[in-house]
Amino acid sequence: MRPRNRLDLGSVREQRLRQLEQRLRAKEERIVVLETENAALHLKLAEYQGLAGRSTGEVLQLYSAHSQQQKLQRSSVVSQLHAATKRLKQDLKGLRSFALELSKDLQRQSKTYHYQVLTAVQGIQLQNEAMQMFQIKAFDLEQSLQEVTEQYEKEKQKRRALHNSLVELRGNIRVHCRIRPLLPFDIAAGHSMSQDRQRNFSERVAYAADEETVLIKCSRPGHASINKTFQFDRVYSASESQDTVFADVAPLLTSLLDGYNVCIMAYGQTGSGKTHTMLGPQLEEKFAFSRDDESELGIIPRATQEVFRLISEKPPGSYWVEVSVVEVYNNEIFDLLAKDSCGKVFGVKRDVVTTREGKSDVPLLTHETVENAYEFLHLVNKGLQLRVRHPTLVHAHSSRSHLVVTLTITTVASGDNFGVSWEDEQTSQRLNKDVSCTFPQKMRDSKSASSSRASSPAQLEATEKLKQVKTRLQLVDLAGSECVGMSGVTGAALRETSFINRSLSALADVLGAIAEQRAHVPYRNSKLTHLLQDSIGGDAKLLVMLCISPDQKYLTESMQSLGFGTRARQVQRGQVKKKNFPVQSKAK
Repeated sequence: MRPRNRLDLGSVREQRLRQLEQRLRAKEERIVVLETENAALHLKLAEYQGLAGRSTGEVLQLYSAHSQQQKLQRSSVVSQLHAATKRLKQDLKGLRSFALELSKDLQRQSKTYHYQVLTAVQGIQLQNEAMQMFQIKAFDLEQSLQEVTEQYEKEKQKRRALHNSLVELRGNIRVHCRIRPLLPFDIAAGHSMSQDRQRNFSERVAYAADEETVLIKCSRPGHASINKTFQFDRVYSASESQDTVFADVAPLLTSLLDGYNVCIMAYGQTGSGKTHTMLGPQLEEKFAFSRDDESELGIIPRATQEVFRLISEKPPGSYWVEVSVVEVYNNEIFDLLAKDSCGKVFGVKRDVVTTREGKSDVPLLTHETVENAYEFLHLVNKGLQLRVRHPTLVHAHSSRSHLVVTLTITTVASGDNFGVSWEDEQTSQRLNKDVSCTFPQKMRDSKSASSSRASSPAQLEATEKLKQVKTRLQLVDLAGSECVGMSGVTGAALRETSFINRSLSALADVLGAIAEQRAHVPYRNSKLTHLLQDSIGGDAKLLVMLCISPDQKYLTESMQSLGFGTRARQVQRGQVKKKNFPVQSKAK
């Protein structure tokens, strides 16, 4: 084993020795290479050192040339600066002389401007003094104008009062005229026309010249120009409100409690604003009037509120109010408050007759007792839902019947107070106890005038000591007159138009007969005139509210309405009779 181990160690040493020799030879070769590179680098270093020497000489040459160039530049800049300095000195001298001249000019101008300012101030002072004088004069003129205006208004009121007194004495019909504004359907109604004709037909031709004058001014190609005025008791422009219209109607309502009958009638063509004036805004679905906007309510609801307000100032129980609603459709009278066996309201045909006293009456007409304006409006709403309407080319909700709403006020007074003035409040107070005892609440709540109740002997004896006076307020919304060619109606609607125009023509004939004082007045030519006989014939204070459209395409209808109003205003019916209490002896 030992000889073998020795051989292994010897071979390892030999191998190790051979590896070391190889490394030594590699190092020596590397040294030779490095020495060669070192020699080459020494050669390059010598070359670079030579180049550096040559470059240093060139740099020195360049530096000397640069310093010479700088010296030359400095000398040229100095010369330029010197020249510029000379020029600046010359300019400064010129500026100095200009500044002196400018200063002198400014001094001269300042003196001139100062003088002008002083002159202007003096002028302004004079103008202020003159302005103060003008203001004083203007104030004096304004005061004088205000005084003259106040005097004018007073004289105007006096003249109107005198005119009303004259109307009362003569029994003239009061005629007011209302011009409605232009509305969208004025153009829509002419949709079948050409644009040029539509533009011409949408011109305004009716104007309110003042509070008593309507001016019709129209100039159409191929037609004679129209420039005509109409005088009425009151004229309302398109901008005047429902409040203004009712303010002139309200004084008539006081007459109801003073013993006079009153009738207010709206007349005009279809779509001229009659129903709006009488009722207010219409609800399209139910054909009733809206009470939401108080400022837009018409004459009928406002008149009712005013009547109940006047009654509220009187002793309780001395008045009670009944209402009836009828329409005149196709020359037939329909009771719009009549009820069937189930209590449902439906229109029942009635007839109008003349009583022995020569008064018109509708037998079996329903009279509903109301205690406030709300109950009245509720009943009128029911009646309006039954009123006949039909759309035409002129108006989408044209009324095809005449509506007559009658408010009957019954006043009671004891026999001890006969002959005393109707307006005496103390008398009314003395009547209070007798009336409240004899007419109990049950009787005041009666729903029909045709109903009768048995009275005990004590009640009859008490009733004999009382007298009743009935006054009526008739509110009439006439159906509109219309031209068949413009309204475009056919069939049943054409027949309705024929009856409407005939009844309105009969109304004009009646007024003409009264104006000419004929022996016979044709009231019975139409159910409308027969129904309104008492109001038209002089038993009531009558006000006709003319309603016209300002649009040129309705010029013919507007002229017809204005002509009707002019003729109605000239009617003299004699003084309207007041219903006074009969005078009896106080002692029995």
